[in-house]
Amino acid sequence: QDHFVESGGGLVQAGGSLRLSCQAQGFILDYYTIGWFRQAPGKEREGVACISSENIGSTVYKDSVKGRFTISKNKHRNMAYLQMDSLKTEDTAVYSCAAGAFLKDCSPADFTYWGQGTQVTVSS
Repeated sequence: QDHFVESGGGLVQAGGSLRLSCQAQGFILDYYTIGWFRQAPGKEREGVACISSENIGSTVYKDSVKGRFTISKNKHRNMAYLQMDSLKTEDTAVYSCAAGAFLKDCSPADFTYWGQGTQVTVSS
């Protein structure tokens, strides 16, 4: 059973924007570190953006998305979001949301609960 349901992916031209949403299921999102990850064909899954539980509030971003992507969460809706602006073709990947116990370096190995992901395709 998936612990997140992601939505908002799609096809967009380079320079465009998408907002991904992540609905938590079966747990209280605000008690966990939340991360957005992506995996492109033939590449390893990588951390894109992570945010700690709200009582700490720290964030970690992949260098290549800093200034373009923003992670956020809404504890009342039990959801997390990834706002993606100025998209580039190299951002094309399946994006997944996940929850973990603590925020260290936004590594996939530190996260426990996962969704199936949503496809983001950026065309030239």
